[in-house]
Amino acid sequence: MNKADRIKRMKVPAPVGPGLAKRLPPGQILTERFPILHEGDVPVYDMNEWTLRVFGEVDQEVTLSYEEIMAMPQVTVTSDIHCVTRWSRFDNAFTGVRFRDFLQAIGVTPRANFVMLHGDHDYTANVPLADLERDDVLLAHSFDGERLTDKHGWPLRLVVPHLYFWKSVKWIRGIEFMTENKPGFWEQNGFHLIADPFREERFSGEALPIPEDEWEKKEFDCDVDKSKDRSRTTPKARHRVR
Repeated sequence: MNKADRIKRMKVPAPVGPGLAKRLPPGQILTERFPILHEGDVPVYDMNEWTLRVFGEVDQEVTLSYEEIMAMPQVTVTSDIHCVTRWSRFDNAFTGVRFRDFLQAIGVTPRANFVMLHGDHDYTANVPLADLERDDVLLAHSFDGERLTDKHGWPLRLVVPHLYFWKSVKWIRGIEFMTENKPGFWEQNGFHLIADPFREERFSGEALPIPEDEWEKKEFDCDVDKSKDRSRTTPKARHRVR
């Protein structure tokens, strides 16, 4: 059974009250954990060799070092995040380069309307360029004042808070600007092209209700608010989803 089919079979959470409805999308469970979900093993990097390739519909293809990215203007943005596996976490402070500032530094052609984000292990996710130009979208290297943990995407990850979190690619290594929208890894495996959590755009071609317990089977970051966590404790499992 693939990930999309597994999530479709999960138990659907009860509706929340009006006080939470403006921040918590339908079908989500609020947690203080930061679950660890990804495809493949956690990469190990030699930062002297790490690069970010920027290509496609750009003024000039470039390959950036980590030092060049860290030299760009840095901001901290606090936002809510929502995973397709039904967990949401409020008030997350990510630090990095605002994607809109990154665009100005590299320059894209007028034909660029969509972006394919490339992560390690050949992971990809597609996002309309307009979604990446919002104030809260970052190329992030830190979380809550500390360097991202390896499992949460260090040295660099995308953060797109208003879309389901599989669009926030971890271990990002390439940014490809495109004229047409093409499906990424999960989008080719039954997931929605856009992924707006408030519209429950979880799956392609369907507006489905979705379950709540898939994420509870996953490992979570013990360094993030473990003492405050009021969610149910569950055994660790091999994490094969993002």
